[in-house]
Formats: sequence, C-alpha cells, structure tokens
Amino acid sequence: MIGTNEDLETFLARLERAPQRLDDGVYAISMGPGKPPVAVRLAPPVLVVQVAIGPAPKAPERSGPLFRKLLELNAQRLLHAAYGLEKNTIVLSAALELANLDLNELEAVLADVDVALADQVPELRAMAQE
Repeated sequence: MIGTNEDLETFLARLERAPQRLDDGVYAISMGPGKPPVAVRLAPPVLVVQVAIGPAPKAPERSGPLFRKLLELNAQRLLHAAYGLEKNTIVLSAALELANLDLNELEAVLADVDVALADQVPELRAMAQE
C-alpha cells in the first residue's frame, strides 16, 4: 500500500522506474526516448498518473474525428487509463485508490500508459495536426 511519497518512491524503484521529484510533490517518470514524461502524484485518497499528449485542435473538422478516436481508444484499447481534455490539452490519465493499491496494479497502469504512448499517441498527434 502507498501512503507517503517515500512509499511511492519505493514502489517505483521496485518497478525500475527512476522518478524525478519535482518541487510540487509530483514525480516525473521517463517512458523512453521520444515519449513525454508521465506525472505521478499522491492526491489522497488516490494516486494520479497523467501524461500530456498535446494540444487539442480548435477547428471542428479536425477535433470531431480526433475526439471520436479518443473515445474509441478508451472503449477498445485502454484498460486502466483514459484519454480526456484538461483545458485545451489532451491527456491520458488514471486514478488508483490508495487504500488497496499494490505493486501489480501500479505496474499495470504504467504498462497501459507506455503502450498507449508507443502505439496510439503518434497517430493521435498526427490527427491533431492535419
């Protein structure tokens, strides 16, 4: 169970994820070259995992198909995380209940995010810029 930042650091170390602790209690985790960092923070009663994908297009002819694709990915390809909008930024987020969070669950969420960053995000970014 994770209850403190030290617990979170221990979990991440066991998963061989080297977090960089930022000033505001957020941890940035590198997911590899060419991929944006994943932000992880304790926000009791949950652990929040989030990564910014990029700006959402403003033009309806581009945003409509992109938002449809995001909803399809949420329903068909993501198990633990979901795409959404935060202001004008597309994000991939997950919230894990701290009360029963274990190492396997955190590993599954990070794997879900990692696969999305590798397999889905390049297409999503291309759709946003078309």
